[in-house]
Amino acid sequence: MSTLPIGTTKGPGETPHEYTFVAPDPQQQVKYGEFVYYEADVDGQTQRILSRVTRRVPLRLYPDTFMADPTIPPSALAELLGFAQEAPTSDPASLFEITATILGYYHSSLGFVNPRVPPRAGAPIYIAPDEMLAEVLSRSRPGEVGAVHIGSLLSRSPDAVPIVLDARGFTSTHLAIIASTGAGKSYLAAVMIEELMKPNNRAAVLIIDPHAEYDTLAELQGKSLFDEETYEPQVRIYRPDQIKVRVSSLDIGDLRYLLPNLSERMHHYLGRAYGRVQRQYKDKWTKEQLIVAVRAGADESPITDPESDSKDDPTIGALIWRIESVLGSRVFDNFQSLPLQDLFRPGQCTILQLNEIPEREQQIIVATLLRRLWQARQDTVRGRAIAGEENYLPYPAFVLIEEAHNFAPAAADLVTTQILKQILSEGRKFGVAVGLISQRPGKLDSDVLSQCMTQCIMRIVNPVDQARVAESIESVGRDLLLELPALSKGQVIVAGASVNTPVMVRVRQRETPHGAEDLNAPKEWLAYFSAQQERQRERDNAPPGLTRRGANPLYRGST
Repeated sequence: MSTLPIGTTKGPGETPHEYTFVAPDPQQQVKYGEFVYYEADVDGQTQRILSRVTRRVPLRLYPDTFMADPTIPPSALAELLGFAQEAPTSDPASLFEITATILGYYHSSLGFVNPRVPPRAGAPIYIAPDEMLAEVLSRSRPGEVGAVHIGSLLSRSPDAVPIVLDARGFTSTHLAIIASTGAGKSYLAAVMIEELMKPNNRAAVLIIDPHAEYDTLAELQGKSLFDEETYEPQVRIYRPDQIKVRVSSLDIGDLRYLLPNLSERMHHYLGRAYGRVQRQYKDKWTKEQLIVAVRAGADESPITDPESDSKDDPTIGALIWRIESVLGSRVFDNFQSLPLQDLFRPGQCTILQLNEIPEREQQIIVATLLRRLWQARQDTVRGRAIAGEENYLPYPAFVLIEEAHNFAPAAADLVTTQILKQILSEGRKFGVAVGLISQRPGKLDSDVLSQCMTQCIMRIVNPVDQARVAESIESVGRDLLLELPALSKGQVIVAGASVNTPVMVRVRQRETPHGAEDLNAPKEWLAYFSAQQERQRERDNAPPGLTRRGANPLYRGST
């Protein structure tokens, strides 16, 4: 890229960290979000002060009368009247006043340091070269430990400036991927998982997958890009019928959430029964023992007789019926649960497919798993759990949650909300990180969203969602938030702890097939009729004497 100046400083902008410069830009080279720099003396050294373009205003426009006849180009009229010759460029409409926000010069330890001094009037402005941006925008380089290469800088040609997130940022201070439906959030998430599974990371990842969109990640197994001499990533998929929650891992809040619309007396009996099984059986009680405790009613004697006598109380009978119907689900089991050591293992991506499971049960599954993970990491870090024990997990874990607004909604306090808030605020100390993916940030709890220190924001059109993002995410500049409705599919604004400064990124192509493509309904309708017509032709051409039973009565000639 040329080192010739592209503009000249005019003066300071509306705020102390802005300035304006004038640039002839007939090729539209200085786009919104583009990076430019000026040179300044800082502590006796010449530094390149990087800035981001936030506004473009044309300085000379064609007179309105030049546009009176749409069949005549205004440039032709300008040439005829000698108008173009008066401008400093051949095209009067190519001169712009451009506003840029100062980021500063890059320091390897401090990040961007703002010199607090805008360029002097008349100072030349340069387009930042690709090499400079590749060096200062990302905190890691492709292939380094912790490097997550998600794509390239949007304002430059594809692959010219790779954007690499630092996994240490979002695996300690959490991640949010926010986008409208169809903007590419699941695609981006899968790209990040691919990077985490490469030999330079070998992460322990669990994906909460309510729509069964991530099973194509299994195809990374066996690909040379992900393998090394002593390493091959594993992808483990748990289908809905394989997911088990041990009933004794449920707390009283879980039970009350699973059994809605309980009367006050039912709440009383349930709480008393839960306390009794906890005292008598600790964390190894069963559904049947809970039911016996409910039958015992107000009796304080030990739970031994399954027929012990409040059975004629209709309240107790109704409560037992509810417990039987809910805990009789295929998800809940007296003895089985998913072992943490099977779910979390370095170099393994585990996918929990929660499709076909009711939403309340999905929330209970996630709540119990997060609580178990959180407790295991605390016990291991503090030396309370040793190798071989169920609660021993000697490595950090990253949990990616799709449809996060269903697990931490803004308008309700679910069983998952509290444990998510606890992990988001304290997880850094114990190596538990969470990634939240949502298409409706307006429906996501604002405290939860604000604690995700790396943000990947894709196209958002809904004003309520835009407002929630603006109020919850401080690290994204207002100028970049204005770009949200205009982003195309696969384009993302990344900000926060994993990059040195907010950037607009073109997401790279996945190495594995995408599992969340939209259905092409018209194509499938036509395919259905094509198949029907083919079967009808086979029936019509069948030898005489063979029955045509089963022909579609919608077709002419069917019997």
